[in-house]
Amino acid sequence: MTTLEKKSLMLLLSVIFHYHGFDEDEKALLEAKADEFNAQKEKKWANEFIASDYLSAFERAREYFKQEVTKLDLETRVEYMEMVWTANNSKGFTTEMEARALLRLAKDWGAEKSLIEFAKKTN
Repeated sequence: MTTLEKKSLMLLLSVIFHYHGFDEDEKALLEAKADEFNAQKEKKWANEFIASDYLSAFERAREYFKQEVTKLDLETRVEYMEMVWTANNSKGFTTEMEARALLRLAKDWGAEKSLIEFAKKTN
């Protein structure tokens, strides 16, 4: 996995997990994904990105993704969306706001239809 791929995945996970705060379950999930992909440096970068201005983090992440995620193929983008949907659901629930945020990003990524189909299958 390239640095761009790791940054994109860690920022996507982090921005969704921070949507309603960042509880212990979400911290553990993010840490596990960072370990799984050897992405500790990218996780730190994503958390610093969000911490630099928490209130605008989602919109800034959208702008970052518009510049960078288009460099990834559609299959990878869909895979990341599905991975984040699954990780978020592993908490036992997904709030409407989290789902809407992820769908908004999926639309930006050209992966909205795929994410909706995936969500229907997994819920």
